[in-house]
Amino acid sequence: MNWQLELADSSATVELGRKIAAQIDAPLTIFLNGELGAGKTTLTRGIVQGMGHQGNVKSPTYTLLEPYSLGQWQINHFDLYRLADPEELEFIGIRDYFGPGQIAIIEWPEKGEGMIGEPDLVILLSYQGLSREVEFRTYSPAAKRLLTGLIDSYS
Repeated sequence: MNWQLELADSSATVELGRKIAAQIDAPLTIFLNGELGAGKTTLTRGIVQGMGHQGNVKSPTYTLLEPYSLGQWQINHFDLYRLADPEELEFIGIRDYFGPGQIAIIEWPEKGEGMIGEPDLVILLSYQGLSREVEFRTYSPAAKRLLTGLIDSYS
């Protein structure tokens, strides 16, 4: 299942993240793809805050991982931009960050290929002039439910 949406600005990107958070009902692995500055961390901020986090949501560009324990969910925000070798993920115990009660949001997932498994949901962000275009691709029943609910929230 695929869907596209245009976002006017960063506020709309955060709001999209909040709407995504409202639809999460199962563990997910979300891949975020897009150029530098396309809004991956901004979208993650909306998701994490939409799940109940109070405070800043920073990019884990240098630390690779920023975890958030939020009620029944553990959100693990990965930014693999500076990852030199996917094998480095073994040192942080990458396999421990997926499974029941866990939501993995991964920026630059191609840099972790072979170590992070398959996504449930892929979100592609791209520049369209001053706005952003977002494309969603689902790969699991949980992601399809999420996207169906998200589409309904924009209707």
